[in-house]
Amino acid sequence: MTDEISVSLGDRSYQLLIGVNTLGCLPAKLAEINFPKRIALITNEKVDPLYADQVCTSLLGNGFSPIKIIIGDGEEYKNLTTLEQIYNQLIANNFDRGSGLLAIGGGVVGDIAGFAAATFLRGIPFVQVPTTLLAQVDSSVGGKTAVNHSLGKNLIGAFYQPRLVLIDVATLETLEPREVSAGLAEVVKYGIINDYDFFCWLEGNVDKLVSRDIPSLITAVKRSCQIKANIVEIDEKEGSIRAFLNYGHTFGHAIEALTKYGQWKHGEAVSIGMVVAAKISHSLDLCSAADVSRITDLLARLALPVTPPDYSLHDYVAAMQRDKKVKEGTLTLILNQGIGKVMLKQVPDIASVFSTILTA
Repeated sequence: MTDEISVSLGDRSYQLLIGVNTLGCLPAKLAEINFPKRIALITNEKVDPLYADQVCTSLLGNGFSPIKIIIGDGEEYKNLTTLEQIYNQLIANNFDRGSGLLAIGGGVVGDIAGFAAATFLRGIPFVQVPTTLLAQVDSSVGGKTAVNHSLGKNLIGAFYQPRLVLIDVATLETLEPREVSAGLAEVVKYGIINDYDFFCWLEGNVDKLVSRDIPSLITAVKRSCQIKANIVEIDEKEGSIRAFLNYGHTFGHAIEALTKYGQWKHGEAVSIGMVVAAKISHSLDLCSAADVSRITDLLARLALPVTPPDYSLHDYVAAMQRDKKVKEGTLTLILNQGIGKVMLKQVPDIASVFSTILTA
């Protein structure tokens, strides 16, 4: 059985297909949306032998003409150098506007493949097949594509929607436990920003989620994707409420930049960022100490870090000042009002807001 969630964006609308052992359905689903027959399958070194080979074989047997482009595994490869390597292979293989890209992998693969699709020949269609929990619940949905710069995360990118997102929860069985936890950080985010009952459900199902109980994972993925789809439909390009999805990300991105994208996984950095955001919210009387404890405890139970790495306030502020949400020197923070609701807060003096939290 496959569940479908629609992302309704006019002529850019598409479906999220969520199920178990659904990779074999991909050729038929591509045919349904009239996806190009000439496909560049972009994946990484780790995912290639796990899933990309079987997808290529399946595509070949169903009238498609795929090539594989394999990139390095890790956030450190999400850069302009890797992007140029993708362009080089597309050009060398005579790809044109009647071709398409297929991203199979985690968030790095999806983000860089999406940006390549958005910019190659001014735009060709692409499809997301996310194989990590973090990508399934977050980065594959909504059309944010980007690469990192050495001075900041996702500073070079575009809004470019996929034609289809096919989520096979069975692919999570091959993930390392740390990757599962990193994905669950984004799942917790959805509860904090939008759904108190979902947050409570997560508190009651930690063991099942960590042990990768399939029905529990499907519930978590479906609810997370539905929340994100609802927000993206209202605010595709982050003019208002889509910024809520960045809860915990401002400080999380600063951690990733300071550690050169190699030490902390994105979800781990966001976990710490959410705890920092909750503490700031409490300092401004937007949530209770009990709310902060519940958020911190849930993340810790999911084997996620909750304490910032030891960098100076100056270093953190410098990193956050390069955040995309800074306009004319003022940072927009996303702060929780209790659990299940958030708000935007303009912060003209970043150091003053974070100083007490980081020195406590």
